[in-house]
Amino acid sequence: MSARRDRFRDIVETLTRHGLGFALGTLGLDRLRPADGFPAQHRRPPRGASLPVRVRLAIEDLGAVYIKFGQIVSTRTDVLPPEYATELAKLQDASPPITAAEVRAVITEELGTAADRLLASLDDAPLATGSIGQAHCGRITLDPEDAASGVPGGAAAGVRRVDVVVKVRRPGVVAQVNEDLEIMAELAKRAERASTRAAAVHLAALVDEFSQTLRAELDYLQEARNVEHFAANFAGDGRVHIPLVFWDTTTARVLTLERIRGIKVNDAAALREAGIDAGELARRACNVLLKMVFEDGFFHADPHPGNFFVEADGRLGIIDFGMVGQISDSTRDQLVRMLAAVVDQDAGRLTTALVRLCGAQASGGFGGLQTDLGRLVDRYAGRPLAEIPIVAVLTELAALLRQYRLRLPRETALLLKMLVMADGLGKQLDPGFELTTQLGPFTQQMILGSLSPEALADRLKKLGREALRFGTDAPEIMRRVVDVLERGGIDIHFRAEELDRLMDKAEKTGNRIVAGLITAALINAVGELVSAQPDRWRNWPKTLFTAGIGGVGALGAYLALTSRNRK
Repeated sequence: MSARRDRFRDIVETLTRHGLGFALGTLGLDRLRPADGFPAQHRRPPRGASLPVRVRLAIEDLGAVYIKFGQIVSTRTDVLPPEYATELAKLQDASPPITAAEVRAVITEELGTAADRLLASLDDAPLATGSIGQAHCGRITLDPEDAASGVPGGAAAGVRRVDVVVKVRRPGVVAQVNEDLEIMAELAKRAERASTRAAAVHLAALVDEFSQTLRAELDYLQEARNVEHFAANFAGDGRVHIPLVFWDTTTARVLTLERIRGIKVNDAAALREAGIDAGELARRACNVLLKMVFEDGFFHADPHPGNFFVEADGRLGIIDFGMVGQISDSTRDQLVRMLAAVVDQDAGRLTTALVRLCGAQASGGFGGLQTDLGRLVDRYAGRPLAEIPIVAVLTELAALLRQYRLRLPRETALLLKMLVMADGLGKQLDPGFELTTQLGPFTQQMILGSLSPEALADRLKKLGREALRFGTDAPEIMRRVVDVLERGGIDIHFRAEELDRLMDKAEKTGNRIVAGLITAALINAVGELVSAQPDRWRNWPKTLFTAGIGGVGALGAYLALTSRNRK
């Protein structure tokens, strides 16, 4: 407890020193402020520094966990005002390196006898240093299984060793991170109770999302699985090189990957010297990122230029897979609805899809949002998707989310961050690059995919299951209503025979509504599909018959269940 209390005192001292003492009351830390003040030898903010600058400096002094939180939150423009996002984006991790002896001790402890494969050729000087771990270069002797897998420089080339990068987790970092995360969670909850502004940005939820992300990064086994997931998604794609994982020298604390060499994509001079077309590279790199999102649903969530290399054979080498995002089917469905609403200039549908994407109820209270979105849609009316400035639209959308106190789910926020970073990467390579030009084919494919025979069949099956579930649950729901009425929860009175007739009519009406919904959805979907994809639907009867049988079967089961339960 003394260490925890000392950490709280350190937070109080840091905030006070940077002119942020006004926040101590909100955080419930006023009692820890000493009457005689704090020592003056520590860094203080420059005279006249703005509030965002003072916040950044305080975060830097609080250490690695807070710096990582600031870096991640700086990308959440849906909750953070632009002046703070810009300032926090300047945060840099300046963790001191751990010694070569500590690195070797961790490897030996984790790998046992297998450590010898790495230690003999491991460089003592780190390749990179971070708050969680440290990377060193080395060489590893290939097992026959590795050599047969086609590793560059392997046995097939007459060489038995391959260059690797070994990431080693800092000793004691898990306990340190967990303590800071627990304190951050407690302070966020206090802030939400005391401040409407903290509650409006859902500070506790942001800290919880950050905690999940950071704890996942602590486990190098998870990063190794991410690498293999990407490798499977790009298997046979000659444009991309995902490093090989050496599993026999990989644990939760040690990660061994094939080393990626090449020219960093932001090294303009080296690219020109190598004769690489920067514009073509920008398009290729962004197409790879867009494929991750719209085709694979599993994407690299930190695509800054330092993680991409152009190799000697022209392939795009990718590294650092600790932070990834996934797009669920439901999120993809809402994104399709939003895109379709933009194309149709339907602000109402766009509002409903956006509100649902944020996990809020679209039943009311968003008339102002619909008006603002209508202005946004009208501004780009009649323009092809390739001419719409996607980053400008996302920036304006983020401002609206802040205004109406809506917060995107973590995965969608990561997606928007990735799109903004991809656009920045493309423009860094080619000032004339426009992400929307590359985005068009993917979004069109996603919209058409939602109208495919397979998608329709899937929706019919889901609708049938929902009807079946509703049919099973409806009698119980009605019984609960009766219980509430009998307990006097609502001041409405029925005679028993009237209530029986009402329940019978309600169940029959429910049957008709569900049947009507299924029929209407089927007719509407088939009409859209035939007009959108006539060639694909020449052989529609088989697909539609299969889906229809499933939907009608579920509907029949639903009707039978409700009929049986009514009796």
